[in-house]
Amino acid sequence: MVLTIDGKALEDYPHSVGSLLQHNPSLKENSARLVADKTQVVGPGSMLYVSTREYATTYPHDNKVSILGTDDFTTNIAVLVRHSGSGAVGLTQLDRVNEEGLVAMLQRISSLSYGYEGRMELHLVGAFSDTKGISAAIIHSCLSTLHRVRTTLELVTCCVGELCTVRRNGAPWPLIYGLGVNVKTGDIFPAQFTDKGPDMDLRAARTLTGGEGVGLIDLYDVNREELKIGPFSYEPMRAVDIWLQQGDEFLLQSLSSCPEVSPPSFLPQLRSALKRIKQDPYPSVSVFGSNQPRLYRKDDLTGHWVRLNKEPDSWASPPSLQHHNFKQEPVPPWPAIPVQSQIYY
Repeated sequence: MVLTIDGKALEDYPHSVGSLLQHNPSLKENSARLVADKTQVVGPGSMLYVSTREYATTYPHDNKVSILGTDDFTTNIAVLVRHSGSGAVGLTQLDRVNEEGLVAMLQRISSLSYGYEGRMELHLVGAFSDTKGISAAIIHSCLSTLHRVRTTLELVTCCVGELCTVRRNGAPWPLIYGLGVNVKTGDIFPAQFTDKGPDMDLRAARTLTGGEGVGLIDLYDVNREELKIGPFSYEPMRAVDIWLQQGDEFLLQSLSSCPEVSPPSFLPQLRSALKRIKQDPYPSVSVFGSNQPRLYRKDDLTGHWVRLNKEPDSWASPPSLQHHNFKQEPVPPWPAIPVQSQIYY
């Protein structure tokens, strides 16, 4: 099928964001409203966090998840799709486009929307105008891929590139680092998340070691209202000890796509992932030995994801305290954007 804007199909995928905005001012207006909103700081509560090359889908009847979100994107792009009739929503964050994973996410949303009238609404956020052109390549790849998938998508928000960029002393900086969606209402907003859920070291290790071959994984079973990590594997990193010995600046320059604007949580999460790679070089054996995912459910009181017992017969019983052993490191605050800075649309 094709991308549509204001109900009109695009004859070809947009080769540049500039021309797309020039011919479709509604996209520019929607993006301006998004960046004007105040960033909301979201705690664990009823929130589900999606990291790079992960996706999650849910719907308004979910008893555990009311906010779906992702952050820490600079050159990455957040892709959010919501069905206007059912309210079913899917979210992913991409550092490279994976068509198979996107199609799988769209199919999940369609399945949750069976029997409802409505349209699939697409929101693209992030991928600021970096000086290396990394974001531009991701935007181009994302638009061309979404234009050729078999699902018709109504492009509502395209807050990418210059629309998501602010100038500080002449240098480009991301204007939005995170995105949230209220599953009940469909409202989207800039967001920062203080809790990213369990196994973030393991999840980050998957993308850090896997290279371009690592696709998207489905993070959430909406029918059981359970978070599921894995099973997956990754290649052992033979020089991991050497990486762990390096200073922060070296790691930042070597492993960040845009070191000058990396979020405060980048280095702590990177070191945590490297330590996990050293501890579990073969996760298919040491972590997912039975080829089963690590399952979590929301604790109604704390909002944290709590590990379930391994035995299927005990899934219905309260989780034992011994599994509730993960700790979420505090997320440093973002540097404030100067009021006098000019925002380029």
